[in-house]
Amino acid sequence: MSPTGVLIAILPCNDLDASEAFYGRLGFVRSDAGSASSSQPDSYRMLSNGGGGFLHLTQAVEGWLVPGSNPFGLYLQTEDVDEICAAFQGELIGTGPEDKPWGMYEFALSDPDGTLVRIGWPTRRHPR
Repeated sequence: MSPTGVLIAILPCNDLDASEAFYGRLGFVRSDAGSASSSQPDSYRMLSNGGGGFLHLTQAVEGWLVPGSNPFGLYLQTEDVDEICAAFQGELIGTGPEDKPWGMYEFALSDPDGTLVRIGWPTRRHPR
């Protein structure tokens, strides 16, 4: 029997509102189940994109995420590489999407805390 389940990244953030807005532009939104109750601090947010992608945002300990030195990275695999790239023009790391030697058509962004976010799709399956 092989293991089953879903792996979800838990991403520390300095500014949860800014991070939620950034990932919202990538299609990730909070469901009602991911909303904090009014009696609890709003320090953890559960986002999903409706297509099987999940991302949890958590408030980072103060001073833990140093600007320019964030060690985290995420990879969003989606067919919509070109459309997403167009929506983030002026915010790209390097050039727009290109075929990489590892077989992905991709580009990169930074989130508000400097987390590397690569967006790509397998080159052999990309409709161009």
